[in-house]
Amino acid sequence: MKKKDIRILLVDDDTDILEIVGYNLSQEGYQISTAINGRDAIAKAKKTLPHLIIMDVMMPEMDGMEACENIRKIPELSNVIITFLTARSEDYSQVAGFDAGADDYITKPIKQKLLVSKVKALLRRLKETEKDSETLNVGGIEINREEYKIVKDNIEIVLPRKEFELFYLLATKPGKVFKREEILDKVWGNDVVVGGRTIDVHIRKLREKIGDSYIQTIKGVGYKYCPKF
Repeated sequence: MKKKDIRILLVDDDTDILEIVGYNLSQEGYQISTAINGRDAIAKAKKTLPHLIIMDVMMPEMDGMEACENIRKIPELSNVIITFLTARSEDYSQVAGFDAGADDYITKPIKQKLLVSKVKALLRRLKETEKDSETLNVGGIEINREEYKIVKDNIEIVLPRKEFELFYLLATKPGKVFKREEILDKVWGNDVVVGGRTIDVHIRKLREKIGDSYIQTIKGVGYKYCPKF
């Protein structure tokens, strides 16, 4: 996908940030649209179907966390990459963001060169997804890599991006114990620093959706996928 075809939605109640960040990214060749709060972001996202949303956390009317949760519920936006802009770098705040469905964090104050590099890194994930349209069928669960969904007992389950990537990783090698360090590296990569609790949160959410017995915890080591044949 060419830069001119990539749509980015910027969401912040600070118009100066919208103007500066929007200018820098438009100079890179991306299509830029803007919103001033979470409610506005949902409406704009439905209209423009962006590939990437860069969203502030603290905003009036509806904050970034709530907006992210709502966007993840919209089928045509389930695969959009969402990264938060925040001045808060505390671990608990980041865990809450990932729990809401975010893919990454960019901390303020924003350094323009770093921002552009971060955006390019995030969009590489989009390209990797496009290259791999493989569908797995393991233990009666069909996993569609292209559409970020799984089908279990003829019921379609759409997963947020990170939950899907985590489940897909485990399912590619049933029975293999994936160490926590390997999961962090392959699912989150070097682009973002997350705590171990982030994995636990995503595993808990996966178990709620597909059942407790499919993912086994290996205490002190990591997790493995146990399909039901």
